[in-house]
Amino acid sequence: MNLFVATFESVAVLLGIGIIGFYIIRKDVLPKNVISALSPLALEIALPSIIFINIISDFNPTTNPTWWQLPLWWGAFTVIAFILTHLFMLISEKKSRAEFGLSLFYQNGIFFPLAILTGMFTPAEDYIVALFLFTLFFPAFFFTTYPYFFRKRQLKQKSKLPIKKILHPAFVATLLALLVVFLGIENNIPGLLLSILTLLGAMTVPLLMLILGGNIYIDFQKQGTLQLKETAKFVLTKNIIFPLIFLGIIILLKDFLTPTIALLILLQSAVPPLTAAPLVTERLHGDRTLVSQFLVASFLLSLLSLPLMVYLFEFFY
Repeated sequence: MNLFVATFESVAVLLGIGIIGFYIIRKDVLPKNVISALSPLALEIALPSIIFINIISDFNPTTNPTWWQLPLWWGAFTVIAFILTHLFMLISEKKSRAEFGLSLFYQNGIFFPLAILTGMFTPAEDYIVALFLFTLFFPAFFFTTYPYFFRKRQLKQKSKLPIKKILHPAFVATLLALLVVFLGIENNIPGLLLSILTLLGAMTVPLLMLILGGNIYIDFQKQGTLQLKETAKFVLTKNIIFPLIFLGIIILLKDFLTPTIALLILLQSAVPPLTAAPLVTERLHGDRTLVSQFLVASFLLSLLSLPLMVYLFEFFY
């Protein structure tokens, strides 16, 4: 029950920060166009900073010799999620199948688990490092694959390999931090630089949630008809069925999974869609407002569904 309460409080904190972001933009405390400027600050500066600091401070390959398995388990999770996504896309309307699939497949795999793990455990450093190693390839994977779900709507055209997206700052920060640790030079990094990165990293989750709240208000102004049926099907799948299926898989593989890896897989399956989903949907000429409805509904339901899934997880780990 303690983990249920801790998870509930962590999601409620995220929701509260998102509401503040909604209010800030609604009251014109900040202009709407500042949201697009804040996103790179969060994703390309704050996030890499928190990853770098946590790994060089708390990662020890000697005491955790199986760390390399974490990104491999993420790969296995992604393959299963991809198959399930295509199966459940069949329940959506044909006209919104791409939006349904993209929102279902790309989860908020870093920021939600980061906040939840911090609320669950004290200290949480080992779990946070495991999260960053588990999601090592996720940013590059997302930015290079998200057009897949809209491939039938796109004109056939040659496109260059997005090297800048593959070498996402979060990915580079993780590799750099691992290199520093394996070379044993973490103690040679100036304390002033570490303090700067620590302060930058601390604003990662609050900044992302403020941006999410602001984007929700902007999308709220553009809303057409609420698509309640599609949204209900989506949240039932994303918040309830997906995590229950993965919980079953985790139980079957209990002898092969450490509790940390099992918890990370469960959280990945249970968190709401990626906050960037509406933006990339618009970029691909999809229905951004529908994806925003998916995102908001999943976010609100996760206030109860996430603690429930963690509570069920407790019975087995």
